[in-house]
Amino acid sequence: MENSFNVLSTPFQASFSPQVFPVASRNKICFPSQHNTRLKFGSPEQSWDISSTPKSRVRKDDRMKQSSAISAVLTDDNSTTASPEEDIETENIGLLMLDPALEPYLDHFRYRMKRYVDQKKLIEKYEGALEEFALGYLKFGFNREEGCIVYREWAPAAQEAEVVGDFNGWNGSNHMMEKGQFGVWSIRIPDVDGNPAIPHNSRVKFRFKHGDGVWVDRIPAWIKYATVDATRFAAPYDGVYWDPPPSERYHFKYPRPPKPKAPRIYEAHVGMSSSEPHVNSYREFADDVLPRIKANNYNTVQLMAIMEHSYYGSFGYHVTNFFAVSSRSGNPEDLKYLIDKAHSLGLQVLVDVVHSHASSNINDGLNGFDIGQSSQESYFHVGERGYHKLWDSRLFNYANWEVLRFLLSNLRWWLEEYRFDGFRFDGITSMLYVHHGINMGFTGNYNEYFSEDTDVDAVVYLMLANNLIRKIFPDATVIAEDVSGMPGLGRPVSEGGIGFDYRLAMAIPDKWIDYLKNKNDLDWSMKEVTSSLTNRRYTEKCIAYAESHDQSIVGDKTIAFLLMDKEMYSGMSCLTDASPVVDRGIALHKMIHFFTMALGGEGYLNFMGNEFGHPDWIDFPRDGNNWSYDKCRRQWNLLDTEHLRYKFMNAFDRAMNFLDEKFSFLASGKQIVSSMDEDNKIVVFERGDLVFVFNFHPDNTYEGYKVGCDLPGKYRVALDSDAWAFGGHGRVGHDVDHYTSPEGIPGVPETNFNGRPNSLKVLSPARTCVAYHRVDESMSEIEDDRTIISSELLPTTNIKESDEKLKDSPSVNISEVGQTVVVSVEESNEDANVWDYDQSDD
Repeated sequence: MENSFNVLSTPFQASFSPQVFPVASRNKICFPSQHNTRLKFGSPEQSWDISSTPKSRVRKDDRMKQSSAISAVLTDDNSTTASPEEDIETENIGLLMLDPALEPYLDHFRYRMKRYVDQKKLIEKYEGALEEFALGYLKFGFNREEGCIVYREWAPAAQEAEVVGDFNGWNGSNHMMEKGQFGVWSIRIPDVDGNPAIPHNSRVKFRFKHGDGVWVDRIPAWIKYATVDATRFAAPYDGVYWDPPPSERYHFKYPRPPKPKAPRIYEAHVGMSSSEPHVNSYREFADDVLPRIKANNYNTVQLMAIMEHSYYGSFGYHVTNFFAVSSRSGNPEDLKYLIDKAHSLGLQVLVDVVHSHASSNINDGLNGFDIGQSSQESYFHVGERGYHKLWDSRLFNYANWEVLRFLLSNLRWWLEEYRFDGFRFDGITSMLYVHHGINMGFTGNYNEYFSEDTDVDAVVYLMLANNLIRKIFPDATVIAEDVSGMPGLGRPVSEGGIGFDYRLAMAIPDKWIDYLKNKNDLDWSMKEVTSSLTNRRYTEKCIAYAESHDQSIVGDKTIAFLLMDKEMYSGMSCLTDASPVVDRGIALHKMIHFFTMALGGEGYLNFMGNEFGHPDWIDFPRDGNNWSYDKCRRQWNLLDTEHLRYKFMNAFDRAMNFLDEKFSFLASGKQIVSSMDEDNKIVVFERGDLVFVFNFHPDNTYEGYKVGCDLPGKYRVALDSDAWAFGGHGRVGHDVDHYTSPEGIPGVPETNFNGRPNSLKVLSPARTCVAYHRVDESMSEIEDDRTIISSELLPTTNIKESDEKLKDSPSVNISEVGQTVVVSVEESNEDANVWDYDQSDD
């Protein structure tokens, strides 16, 4: 048997396999502007025009105290002269030491690093520090000061402005605003009889006059709450002044939980989380859904659609009010209750942040401030560059000073006001490139990542954002949604990277969908699926997922739906034998999710309901479905009904997560694939201290199948997808000891079995995956039996005790991720006895 070692996922150019995305997936991108610099990118010289502001616009003492602001891209006379410390930061790019194939792009990295350093220095010079700059919500919008309310708004294009609302009968003649430096309008509204002139929870708007004399009402850009009259169809939103008295404020009771070694993420949408066909509330989600998430051993909740969006069907991605919580599910205090409840359960909470674009809605959103002015006086680019033609949304000008203030402050707001534990940045691909990823096929060629197509303005913003997040909350988890695989996205800013903790492994679900739609089971390639899961830059961590909300939207199908289709409605009862379709569907549902989790990344994500194979797609209320909520909910009753088979997939999901809780394999840098047996449809690999055996063959069960492993000793089953508790057939013995045999000369891989110094023999049933652990001989039999993970032994959440305060526990973080080593084995395992499994005998 010929063995050859192939190292996948090295940091070199060929390591990222071609992946074609004909349409961008909610992405945006830009390009530098103003101030000429001659650069080489391993290609002919390119002239980039980088933004500058005349010196007369800025005075050295113009730090923002009350109403001052610095508009557009600020460039100082001394910005081109770097200190020795900056020379080190901008000249020596650590990322190139990790990946020498990036060397031809050294000038690009030096350029963007210098842009980042210069921008950061300017902010520090004129605003005090990056953290102070990100406190814009204490200056802009409505804020209480001594004896008054102060309201400020950046609207350089406005000719006149006033504040209107319930408090003045929507007549702003007595509340005209004054225009200060850089287009900032302001007004001080004195208290009346010792009380704020604008009552808490009353409606307000910013009214201003166009250059053509037309007056318009807009929701304040920094508003912290916005509501709509639900009794009026298509009614516009109103800004709401939110300043509850102390007795009505929610006061956090629980500390943030420690950052997990590896995130196991439950992606959730609060509004559609109810069993009933209506919009669910933050408090109902906290009380009813969070305990389910905890019971399934997730350690992280990722909340979608939190930032206010006037169109419910946008899934929260067309944001209208960036500092406001979605009012459909409750008010700001209700969201704080949810987050505090999650922390009480030991769950960290991430929020989907959409800084890649903004809703084009004029009446309700930020786009209403765009009245045809120049890009320097707007939140957005002008012309085609300011519009995403596929998303029908507006694109930010990341080189604008006030845009940077707005977006960076937005991040600090969610971290500090609501105590979120981090972010999932949406649509990063669109930000990274001026083509927004539209009709781009990313092949892994480095020229696709570092060229004139790179939007350095956006890259610099993301570097600033990640720097800020670390300063505000060092233990934050920050994830990028990027389909391109840009090198350095998941490396620290200090190395020349962009600074994210993780990138979503977005190619994985596409591979599973392709297989389920287009290939027969016997045509599945073990090499191809394994390569799809291990094809990542080994120094940059990924979140693996088999499916997310994208696969659940109307017109698409979840994995369970692809596998079982209409039989999910008629064949899920345990009171009758499972049909071949359902038996196959449940078996492969478990295997696909476990294979993805165990081999696909350094974290794992699941979308709400997919853990138990939720039927139906998601269809938000719209004209085409008669504004129905029937398909915009989660049918938890299917899971809770004891005689339905949905419970088996959910139990296995709990077990997968608990396996990682116990053995921490996701956080392990050890990932070795020792066999991709195409004939027998088996993949064998090691992750951490566990040995995994996946048999994808639809019929063949192998007795005495030889499996390579690292350490000698006795091995037992840790998790078995074929266990009765998971809807399987109970073919694997959990009390069997598997003793290893030495293979060849230690340290000489070519003499070993599949490149591994030891081996053991196992029973591998058809369509079954089993994880084996090495037995600690010092443990008693009773202790060792407890390492077998079944539904009976899984921890559960006591809902009644969920409010008991958490005790602090130590947290371990890994800073490096080991590369995946694959031993390519063409031959079948000749030692195994093969027998065809006949379902009728079961």
